[in-house]
Amino acid sequence: MFRRHKPSTPERKRDHAIHGSALPVSHNDMRTFFSLSQLVLSAGHLKPPPIQRHSKITYFEVEILDAQSKKQICVVEKIPPSSTLLDIKHKFHKVCPQWCPSRVGLRLERNGPYLKDSVNIKSLAASSIITLYFTDLGQQVSWTTVFLTEYMGPLLIYLLFYLRLSSIYDAKETARSLRHPVVHLACACHCLHYIRHLLETFFVHKVSEGHTPLKNLIKGCTFYWGFTSWIAYYINHPQYTPPSFGNKQVTFAAIAFLICEAGSHCIHVALVHQNQSGSKMSFPSPSINPFTWLFVLVSCPNYTYEIGSWISFTVMTQTLPVGVFALLMAIQMAQWAQKKHQLYLKKCTSYRWRKAAMIPFIL
Repeated sequence: MFRRHKPSTPERKRDHAIHGSALPVSHNDMRTFFSLSQLVLSAGHLKPPPIQRHSKITYFEVEILDAQSKKQICVVEKIPPSSTLLDIKHKFHKVCPQWCPSRVGLRLERNGPYLKDSVNIKSLAASSIITLYFTDLGQQVSWTTVFLTEYMGPLLIYLLFYLRLSSIYDAKETARSLRHPVVHLACACHCLHYIRHLLETFFVHKVSEGHTPLKNLIKGCTFYWGFTSWIAYYINHPQYTPPSFGNKQVTFAAIAFLICEAGSHCIHVALVHQNQSGSKMSFPSPSINPFTWLFVLVSCPNYTYEIGSWISFTVMTQTLPVGVFALLMAIQMAQWAQKKHQLYLKKCTSYRWRKAAMIPFIL
Protein backbone atom coordinates (compact mmCIF):
# COMPACT_ATOMS: atom_id res chain seq x y z
CA MET A 1 0.00 0.00 0.00
CA PHE A 2 1.07 3.42 -0.74
CA ARG A 3 1.04 6.02 1.92
CA ARG A 4 -0.18 9.47 1.20
CA HIS A 5 2.67 11.86 1.02
CA LYS A 6 2.34 14.76 3.36
CA PRO A 7 4.15 17.83 2.22
CA SER A 8 6.81 18.94 4.46
CA THR A 9 6.92 22.26 6.11
CA PRO A 10 9.17 23.88 3.49
CA GLU A 11 6.87 22.72 0.73
CA ARG A 12 3.82 24.24 2.46
CA LYS A 13 5.67 27.50 2.75
CA ARG A 14 6.57 27.34 -0.96
CA ASP A 15 2.93 26.73 -1.99
CA HIS A 16 1.79 29.57 0.20
CA ALA A 17 4.27 31.84 -1.49
CA ILE A 18 3.17 30.75 -4.96
CA HIS A 19 -0.67 31.13 -4.45
CA GLY A 20 -0.45 34.44 -2.67
CA SER A 21 0.00 35.76 0.72
CA ALA A 22 -3.78 36.17 1.66
CA LEU A 23 -4.54 35.82 5.30
CA PRO A 24 -7.08 33.19 6.31
CA VAL A 25 -10.67 34.48 6.69
CA SER A 26 -12.96 33.09 9.35
CA HIS A 27 -16.28 31.41 8.46
CA ASN A 28 -18.44 33.99 10.30
CA ASP A 29 -16.84 36.94 8.50
CA MET A 30 -17.52 35.34 5.13
CA ARG A 31 -21.16 34.79 6.02
CA THR A 32 -21.66 38.39 7.14
CA PHE A 33 -20.04 39.73 3.98
CA PHE A 34 -22.24 37.54 1.79
CA SER A 35 -25.45 38.66 3.55
CA LEU A 36 -24.50 42.32 3.23
CA SER A 37 -23.80 41.88 -0.50
CA GLN A 38 -27.17 40.25 -1.10
CA LEU A 39 -28.91 43.06 0.77
CA VAL A 40 -27.23 45.76 -1.31
CA LEU A 41 -28.00 44.01 -4.60
CA SER A 42 -31.67 43.49 -3.76
CA ALA A 43 -32.17 47.09 -2.63
CA GLY A 44 -31.66 48.50 -6.11
CA HIS A 45 -30.82 52.14 -6.65
CA LEU A 46 -30.56 54.20 -3.57
CA LYS A 47 -33.09 57.08 -3.50
CA PRO A 48 -32.90 60.13 -1.33
CA PRO A 49 -35.64 60.36 1.30
CA PRO A 50 -38.70 62.34 0.17
CA ILE A 51 -38.84 65.95 1.17
CA GLN A 52 -41.61 66.55 3.64
CA ARG A 53 -43.59 69.60 2.68
CA HIS A 54 -45.39 71.26 5.48
CA SER A 55 -48.76 72.75 4.39
CA LYS A 56 -48.94 76.42 5.16
CA ILE A 57 -52.40 77.84 5.89
CA THR A 58 -52.75 81.53 5.28
CA TYR A 59 -54.84 83.18 7.94
CA PHE A 60 -56.62 86.47 7.50
CA GLU A 61 -57.12 89.43 9.76
CA VAL A 62 -60.42 91.28 9.62
CA GLU A 63 -60.39 94.90 10.65
CA ILE A 64 -63.86 96.16 11.54
CA LEU A 65 -64.47 99.90 11.37
CA ASP A 66 -67.49 101.97 12.28
CA ALA A 67 -69.32 102.95 9.09
CA GLN A 68 -70.03 106.48 10.28
CA SER A 69 -66.91 107.55 12.15
CA LYS A 70 -64.41 105.22 10.44
CA LYS A 71 -62.96 104.41 13.86
CA GLN A 72 -61.61 100.96 14.47
CA ILE A 73 -63.88 98.81 16.62
CA CYS A 74 -61.80 95.64 16.75
CA VAL A 75 -59.52 93.32 14.78
CA VAL A 76 -60.48 89.67 14.42
CA GLU A 77 -57.34 87.60 13.97
CA LYS A 78 -56.49 84.12 12.67
CA ILE A 79 -59.43 83.69 10.34
CA PRO A 80 -59.07 80.52 8.18
CA PRO A 81 -59.84 80.85 4.45
CA SER A 82 -62.86 78.55 4.72
CA SER A 83 -64.67 80.88 7.13
CA THR A 84 -67.86 82.67 6.13
CA LEU A 85 -69.10 86.09 7.06
CA LEU A 86 -71.38 84.51 9.66
CA ASP A 87 -68.29 83.12 11.42
CA ILE A 88 -66.85 86.64 11.49
CA LYS A 89 -70.06 87.94 13.06
CA HIS A 90 -69.93 85.31 15.80
CA LYS A 91 -66.31 86.16 16.61
CA PHE A 92 -67.16 89.84 16.51
CA HIS A 93 -69.97 89.14 18.99
CA LYS A 94 -67.47 87.54 21.39
CA VAL A 95 -65.36 90.68 21.32
CA CYS A 96 -68.37 93.05 21.46
CA PRO A 97 -71.19 91.19 23.28
CA GLN A 98 -73.59 94.15 22.97
CA TRP A 99 -74.14 93.34 19.28
CA CYS A 100 -75.58 89.91 18.50
CA PRO A 101 -74.81 88.45 15.04
CA SER A 102 -78.33 89.06 13.72
CA ARG A 103 -78.04 92.83 14.08
CA VAL A 104 -74.48 93.14 12.70
CA GLY A 105 -74.32 94.55 9.17
CA LEU A 106 -70.94 94.35 7.39
CA ARG A 107 -69.98 96.01 4.12
CA LEU A 108 -66.83 96.33 2.02
CA GLU A 109 -67.57 100.01 1.46
CA ARG A 110 -69.25 102.51 3.72
CA ASN A 111 -72.21 103.01 1.39
CA GLY A 112 -72.06 99.63 -0.32
CA PRO A 113 -74.54 96.75 -0.03
CA TYR A 114 -74.58 94.53 3.03
CA LEU A 115 -72.72 91.27 2.60
CA LYS A 116 -74.61 88.00 2.97
CA ASP A 117 -73.77 85.61 5.79
CA SER A 118 -72.91 82.84 3.33
CA VAL A 119 -70.11 84.84 1.63
CA ASN A 120 -66.72 83.14 1.92
CA ILE A 121 -64.12 85.37 3.52
CA LYS A 122 -61.50 84.29 0.98
CA SER A 123 -63.54 85.79 -1.87
CA LEU A 124 -63.31 89.20 -0.20
CA ALA A 125 -59.57 89.17 0.41
CA ALA A 126 -57.23 91.28 -1.69
CA SER A 127 -54.51 90.79 0.94
CA SER A 128 -54.13 89.14 4.32
CA ILE A 129 -55.91 92.09 5.95
CA ILE A 130 -59.60 92.67 5.17
CA THR A 131 -61.38 95.87 6.14
CA LEU A 132 -65.13 95.76 6.76
CA TYR A 133 -67.52 98.52 7.82
CA PHE A 134 -69.96 97.82 10.63
CA THR A 135 -73.52 99.12 10.95
CA ASP A 136 -75.95 98.29 13.74
CA LEU A 137 -79.08 96.96 12.02
CA GLY A 138 -81.21 97.29 15.15
CA GLN A 139 -83.52 94.71 16.66
CA GLN A 140 -83.98 91.76 14.28
CA VAL A 141 -86.56 88.98 13.94
CA SER A 142 -86.39 85.77 11.93
CA TRP A 143 -88.24 85.40 8.64
CA THR A 144 -90.22 82.47 10.03
CA THR A 145 -91.56 84.72 12.79
CA VAL A 146 -92.47 87.35 10.20
CA PHE A 147 -94.46 84.96 8.01
CA LEU A 148 -96.25 83.22 10.86
CA THR A 149 -97.23 86.52 12.46
CA GLU A 150 -98.44 88.07 9.21
CA TYR A 151 -100.55 85.03 8.31
CA MET A 152 -101.84 84.02 11.73
CA GLY A 153 -103.13 87.50 12.51
CA PRO A 154 -105.60 87.80 9.57
CA LEU A 155 -106.89 84.29 10.24
CA LEU A 156 -107.83 85.05 13.84
CA ILE A 157 -109.01 88.62 13.19
CA TYR A 158 -111.45 87.54 10.49
CA LEU A 159 -112.92 84.85 12.74
CA LEU A 160 -113.53 87.44 15.48
CA PHE A 161 -115.58 89.56 13.09
CA TYR A 162 -117.34 86.46 11.75
CA LEU A 163 -118.58 85.67 15.27
CA ARG A 164 -120.22 89.13 15.33
CA LEU A 165 -119.14 90.00 18.85
CA SER A 166 -121.35 92.45 20.69
CA SER A 167 -118.36 94.75 21.16
CA ILE A 168 -118.10 95.12 17.36
CA TYR A 169 -121.71 95.06 16.08
CA ASP A 170 -125.01 96.05 17.60
CA ALA A 171 -126.50 93.01 19.31
CA LYS A 172 -130.14 93.81 18.39
CA GLU A 173 -129.30 94.43 14.74
CA THR A 174 -127.29 91.22 14.63
CA ALA A 175 -130.19 89.21 16.06
CA ARG A 176 -132.69 90.56 13.52
CA SER A 177 -130.58 90.03 10.37
CA LEU A 178 -129.98 86.71 8.65
CA ARG A 179 -126.62 85.97 7.07
CA HIS A 180 -126.46 85.48 3.35
CA PRO A 181 -124.73 82.22 2.28
CA VAL A 182 -121.93 84.24 0.67
CA VAL A 183 -120.89 85.43 4.15
CA HIS A 184 -120.20 81.85 5.25
CA LEU A 185 -118.50 81.08 1.95
CA ALA A 186 -116.29 84.16 2.22
CA CYS A 187 -115.19 83.14 5.70
CA ALA A 188 -114.31 79.64 4.49
CA CYS A 189 -112.34 80.99 1.51
CA HIS A 190 -110.50 83.57 3.60
CA CYS A 191 -109.52 80.97 6.20
CA LEU A 192 -108.47 78.54 3.47
CA HIS A 193 -106.18 81.16 1.95
CA TYR A 194 -104.25 81.87 5.13
CA ILE A 195 -104.23 78.28 6.36
CA ARG A 196 -102.58 77.36 3.05
CA HIS A 197 -99.93 80.02 3.63
CA LEU A 198 -99.26 78.74 7.15
CA LEU A 199 -98.97 75.12 6.05
CA GLU A 200 -96.66 76.06 3.19
CA THR A 201 -94.47 78.00 5.61
CA PHE A 202 -94.09 74.88 7.76
CA PHE A 203 -93.89 72.13 5.15
CA VAL A 204 -93.15 73.56 1.69
CA HIS A 205 -91.07 76.70 1.76
CA LYS A 206 -87.45 76.76 2.81
CA VAL A 207 -87.50 79.90 4.87
CA SER A 208 -84.22 81.78 4.97
CA GLU A 209 -82.27 81.56 8.23
CA GLY A 210 -81.58 85.27 7.98
CA HIS A 211 -83.25 88.07 9.87
CA THR A 212 -85.06 91.27 9.08
CA PRO A 213 -85.49 94.46 11.12
CA LEU A 214 -88.35 94.52 13.60
CA LYS A 215 -89.82 97.55 11.83
CA ASN A 216 -90.49 95.41 8.74
CA LEU A 217 -92.54 93.02 10.86
CA ILE A 218 -94.50 95.94 12.28
CA LYS A 219 -95.19 97.35 8.81
CA GLY A 220 -96.27 93.97 7.45
CA CYS A 221 -98.58 93.26 10.36
CA THR A 222 -100.08 96.75 10.13
CA PHE A 223 -100.86 96.21 6.45
CA TYR A 224 -102.29 92.68 6.66
CA TRP A 225 -104.05 93.02 9.99
CA GLY A 226 -105.47 96.44 9.18
CA PHE A 227 -106.92 95.43 5.82
CA THR A 228 -108.26 92.18 7.27
CA SER A 229 -110.16 94.15 9.92
CA TRP A 230 -111.58 96.48 7.28
CA ILE A 231 -112.57 93.59 4.96
CA ALA A 232 -114.06 91.41 7.71
CA TYR A 233 -116.03 94.31 9.19
CA TYR A 234 -117.89 94.98 5.93
CA ILE A 235 -118.48 91.38 4.88
CA ASN A 236 -119.78 90.27 8.30
CA HIS A 237 -121.79 93.42 9.00
CA PRO A 238 -125.53 92.83 9.61
CA GLN A 239 -126.34 95.29 6.81
CA TYR A 240 -124.07 93.58 4.27
CA THR A 241 -125.54 93.52 0.75
CA PRO A 242 -124.98 90.35 -1.33
CA PRO A 243 -123.56 90.51 -4.90
CA SER A 244 -125.67 92.04 -7.64
CA PHE A 245 -125.88 88.93 -9.83
CA GLY A 246 -126.71 86.58 -7.00
CA ASN A 247 -125.63 82.96 -6.82
CA LYS A 248 -124.22 82.85 -10.36
CA GLN A 249 -121.68 85.54 -9.54
CA VAL A 250 -120.81 83.91 -6.24
CA THR A 251 -120.45 80.42 -7.74
CA PHE A 252 -118.28 81.58 -10.64
CA ALA A 253 -116.01 83.60 -8.36
CA ALA A 254 -115.72 80.79 -5.81
CA ILE A 255 -114.64 78.30 -8.49
CA ALA A 256 -112.06 80.77 -9.82
CA PHE A 257 -110.81 81.34 -6.27
CA LEU A 258 -110.27 77.61 -5.64
CA ILE A 259 -108.49 77.19 -8.99
CA CYS A 260 -106.12 80.05 -8.18
CA GLU A 261 -105.44 78.68 -4.70
CA ALA A 262 -104.60 75.26 -6.11
CA GLY A 263 -102.41 76.82 -8.80
CA SER A 264 -100.50 78.91 -6.30
CA HIS A 265 -99.79 75.85 -4.16
CA CYS A 266 -98.60 73.79 -7.16
CA ILE A 267 -96.26 76.58 -8.27
CA HIS A 268 -94.72 76.85 -4.80
CA VAL A 269 -94.10 73.09 -4.74
CA ALA A 270 -92.52 73.26 -8.22
CA LEU A 271 -90.22 76.09 -7.15
CA VAL A 272 -89.08 74.15 -4.09
CA HIS A 273 -88.27 71.07 -6.20
CA GLN A 274 -86.36 73.28 -8.65
CA ASN A 275 -84.23 74.73 -5.82
CA GLN A 276 -83.49 71.24 -4.49
CA SER A 277 -82.04 70.22 -7.86
CA GLY A 278 -78.93 72.32 -7.12
CA SER A 279 -79.31 74.82 -9.96
CA LYS A 280 -81.08 77.75 -8.36
CA MET A 281 -80.87 79.95 -11.43
CA SER A 282 -82.44 77.50 -13.86
CA PHE A 283 -86.00 78.36 -14.81
CA PRO A 284 -88.59 75.70 -13.84
CA SER A 285 -90.08 73.84 -16.74
CA PRO A 286 -93.78 73.00 -17.02
CA SER A 287 -94.61 69.47 -15.93
CA ILE A 288 -97.58 67.19 -16.45
CA ASN A 289 -99.43 69.25 -13.84
CA PRO A 290 -101.67 71.72 -15.76
CA PHE A 291 -101.20 74.41 -13.11
CA THR A 292 -97.48 74.60 -13.99
CA TRP A 293 -98.15 75.33 -17.67
CA LEU A 294 -98.29 79.01 -16.82
CA PHE A 295 -94.48 78.87 -16.57
CA VAL A 296 -94.49 79.04 -20.38
CA LEU A 297 -95.95 82.57 -20.37
CA VAL A 298 -94.75 84.33 -17.21
CA SER A 299 -91.79 84.36 -14.86
CA CYS A 300 -93.73 84.38 -11.59
CA PRO A 301 -96.97 82.41 -11.94
CA ASN A 302 -97.27 82.20 -8.15
CA TYR A 303 -97.93 85.95 -8.10
CA THR A 304 -100.37 85.55 -10.99
CA TYR A 305 -102.40 82.98 -9.07
CA GLU A 306 -102.20 85.04 -5.87
CA ILE A 307 -103.66 88.11 -7.56
CA GLY A 308 -106.27 85.90 -9.22
CA SER A 309 -107.37 84.68 -5.79
CA TRP A 310 -107.95 88.20 -4.49
CA ILE A 311 -109.70 89.35 -7.66
CA SER A 312 -112.02 86.34 -7.38
CA PHE A 313 -112.62 87.11 -3.72
CA THR A 314 -113.49 90.70 -4.69
CA VAL A 315 -116.03 89.53 -7.26
CA MET A 316 -117.48 86.98 -4.87
CA THR A 317 -118.05 89.44 -2.01
CA GLN A 318 -118.46 92.62 -4.10
CA THR A 319 -116.93 94.88 -1.45
CA LEU A 320 -114.72 97.94 -1.84
CA PRO A 321 -112.15 97.03 0.89
CA VAL A 322 -111.30 93.76 -0.86
CA GLY A 323 -110.87 95.56 -4.17
CA VAL A 324 -108.50 98.13 -2.66
CA PHE A 325 -106.49 95.37 -0.98
CA ALA A 326 -106.29 93.41 -4.24
CA LEU A 327 -105.07 96.52 -6.10
CA LEU A 328 -102.31 97.25 -3.58
CA MET A 329 -101.23 93.60 -3.55
CA ALA A 330 -101.09 93.62 -7.37
CA ILE A 331 -98.83 96.70 -7.37
CA GLN A 332 -96.47 95.19 -4.80
CA MET A 333 -96.29 91.79 -6.47
CA ALA A 334 -95.74 93.39 -9.88
CA GLN A 335 -92.61 95.06 -8.49
CA TRP A 336 -91.35 91.76 -7.05
CA ALA A 337 -92.10 89.97 -10.32
CA GLN A 338 -90.23 92.55 -12.39
CA LYS A 339 -87.10 92.17 -10.24
CA LYS A 340 -87.19 88.39 -10.49
CA HIS A 341 -87.91 88.61 -14.23
CA GLN A 342 -84.82 90.76 -14.79
CA LEU A 343 -82.75 88.32 -12.75
CA TYR A 344 -83.89 85.41 -14.93
CA LEU A 345 -83.03 87.38 -18.08
CA LYS A 346 -79.57 88.07 -16.72
CA LYS A 347 -78.71 84.60 -15.43
CA CYS A 348 -80.57 82.17 -17.69
CA THR A 349 -79.50 82.06 -21.34
CA SER A 350 -82.49 79.91 -22.36
CA TYR A 351 -84.93 82.43 -20.95
CA ARG A 352 -84.67 85.21 -23.52
CA TRP A 353 -87.92 84.51 -25.34
CA ARG A 354 -90.13 84.87 -22.26
CA LYS A 355 -91.35 88.47 -22.15
CA ALA A 356 -93.95 88.69 -19.33
CA ALA A 357 -93.18 88.88 -15.62
CA MET A 358 -96.57 88.30 -14.00
CA ILE A 359 -99.48 88.87 -16.44
CA PRO A 360 -99.22 87.07 -19.81
CA PHE A 361 -98.51 89.41 -22.76
CA ILE A 362 -99.07 92.50 -20.57
CA LEU A 363 -96.78 92.76 -17.52
